[in-house]
Amino acid sequence: MSGTQPPPASSRTSEEGAGWTRGTPGSFEELLPAKVPAFSWRRPGVLWRSRNDVLARLFGDPSDAIRRRCVEALAERGAPAAFTVHRPATEFSFLLMGDTGEGDRSQYAVVPPLLKAGAGTDFLVIASDVIYPTGDAGDYPAKFFRPYRDYPGPIFAVPGNHDWYDGLRGFLRVFCDLAADCAPPPWRGPLGLVPRLLWRRPGEVDEGALAAARAEHRGAPGQQASLPGPYWAIDTPALRIIGIDTGITGGIDRDQGRWLREVSAGPKAKLLVTGKPLRVDDEVRPGPIEGGGTVDEIVRDPAHHYVAAIGGDIHNYQRYPVPVGEGPGARVVHYVVAGGGGAFMHATHTIPRTGVVPEDRFRCYPLRGDSLSRYSKLYGRVTRLPKVFELTPEEATVAVRHRLGIEPARGYDERIAPSRRALFVAAVLGVPRGDRKRPRLLRLPVRRMPQRFRSELADWDRPPFFKNFLRLDVTERELRIRCLGVTGWAEHEADPPCEDDVTIPLR
Repeated sequence: MSGTQPPPASSRTSEEGAGWTRGTPGSFEELLPAKVPAFSWRRPGVLWRSRNDVLARLFGDPSDAIRRRCVEALAERGAPAAFTVHRPATEFSFLLMGDTGEGDRSQYAVVPPLLKAGAGTDFLVIASDVIYPTGDAGDYPAKFFRPYRDYPGPIFAVPGNHDWYDGLRGFLRVFCDLAADCAPPPWRGPLGLVPRLLWRRPGEVDEGALAAARAEHRGAPGQQASLPGPYWAIDTPALRIIGIDTGITGGIDRDQGRWLREVSAGPKAKLLVTGKPLRVDDEVRPGPIEGGGTVDEIVRDPAHHYVAAIGGDIHNYQRYPVPVGEGPGARVVHYVVAGGGGAFMHATHTIPRTGVVPEDRFRCYPLRGDSLSRYSKLYGRVTRLPKVFELTPEEATVAVRHRLGIEPARGYDERIAPSRRALFVAAVLGVPRGDRKRPRLLRLPVRRMPQRFRSELADWDRPPFFKNFLRLDVTERELRIRCLGVTGWAEHEADPPCEDDVTIPLR
């Protein structure tokens, strides 16, 4: 009899590990406020409050100009040199998650397993979209201070596009202790009249409410921290963690680009945290820098010694281990998407058979079959046609295997052929074919529709949630990254399923 232990339950080993088997509701139910804040992307008012995203893409993103004014104010106030804070420990651990702040059940479902798996960690980083829908300071008490009141360490963050919809005023006040003038620069020309009239202005900051929330929920000395700016670096003996601010549309300004090149120099291993991922959905999104160049060029430069780049914005988990360079200096950069911290889930079944890296090296959570099954049940409920749309995890996995031509991580009997109904649902819900061509059938809004529309149908508040967070452990010689799944069931809170585990040498 073999002495090896079976792998722990996860979505890659069983339906139970994925959370499909009904269990006991998680203890997050006890953490919820008496009245859960009503939040829905179906509401026209929520979409209207988020209109700055559309205006920035049509008429130009003012984030760079606003950020420069804020950074100048921080520098005049005496921000640390190179916007860098130093931590002396050679060995340490921290948590990372992205896209958290809806303030509803799916955000709170992440908290108990986060606290359990995060025991002993030194700090937590939120990568993108701390507060939905518009980053208002008034939402921080309910969507930031209260949910994470029991995490004993400091919390750092990089802003996402939603944090910028109020000109970053709330983010700068909470994380940088800066009362900023966030008025956008005036748009020039006749077309500038449209954004000047429609641009959503920042809300007022209630200093008393913020102070009371901090004192009540995160007032312990060990929980306090102040970031040097919207972009920053944490320097440790073994690893430099660099966070960048990608504004609304995903680029960075020339001053931040110059700073990024400076803090990326030298032989020390580096980890990038960004509001927009550089590899996602089997696409390369390099991140333009004002005046020329890209963030990805900096990450890939052998002289900068990056080992990983982690971004939020897309609400699932993906990892692409990309070889960089040739010969003795060749290495692997792990491009990670970690946006499953509490907001609605973006589908993974729409990701084609990967070309950025070979399919057998690609990792995602939820698995494509679980994603298709979850969306099929969602659309079955919305359309009131459950007998047409709803697929079991097995039916969905078999359909994905057939259309993509891949071997799924959680295997079922290979002799099972997909039904015509399952193939129809897979096509309509956006599963591409193995030749990477999109299906010609009319697809429901799963992938190609803009987020403000597809998110209407991509949210649910009952297990399995398929949220995730990362635990990162650093030693003098290596960095270990684990993706831990969140189902919402009590059985998975004490020991969250490990959906991915990679150890990266730092030397």
